[in-house]
Amino acid sequence: MVAAGAALADEVGFAHLTMGLLAQRLGVRTPSLYKHVGGQDDLNRRIAALAMSEAADAVGGAVQGYAGRDALAAAARAFRAFVLGHPGRYAATIGVEPADRDDPMAVAARRLLGAFTAVLRGYEIAEPDVDHALRMLRSLCHGFATLQAADGFQWSADIDESFEWLITFADRGLRAVRTGDVSSAAPSP
Repeated sequence: MVAAGAALADEVGFAHLTMGLLAQRLGVRTPSLYKHVGGQDDLNRRIAALAMSEAADAVGGAVQGYAGRDALAAAARAFRAFVLGHPGRYAATIGVEPADRDDPMAVAARRLLGAFTAVLRGYEIAEPDVDHALRMLRSLCHGFATLQAADGFQWSADIDESFEWLITFADRGLRAVRTGDVSSAAPSP
């Protein structure tokens, strides 16, 4: 049922997913769904955990055997492909707070974070800068993919070329951090 809800979210948009719509899709009455989930919030959390796990699988699998720019490109492309292929279920992951460390969402999020952290190992990013680099990568990949999924790029430049430009930009920035061309200290107020 969660997989059906995730597929429906991809089709109609996460914001439009309801228990009633899912019941209709499954050919059952809405009260029947409550045998499987505790309600809309529970369904949403389960979809988020599924999506995070799928994203972790996609990115983790993509970076295997790669390092440096090749790993960065593989991770970024896999993440983008996941978001574009599953915009509704990916939207379910935004802003979800895991209940505890063992929450399936938290477990999957750690796996996804681990895949991106592995990418950074190839750049020899100093430990104090790892969190900053992870946030930068998430912002770049998330921002680009969600804008593209929402048809937010409506000018004539080729989207794939822009994405490759983004990967090159991130690669150069990460190499600059490694070589000390960029200060690892926080900006002064």
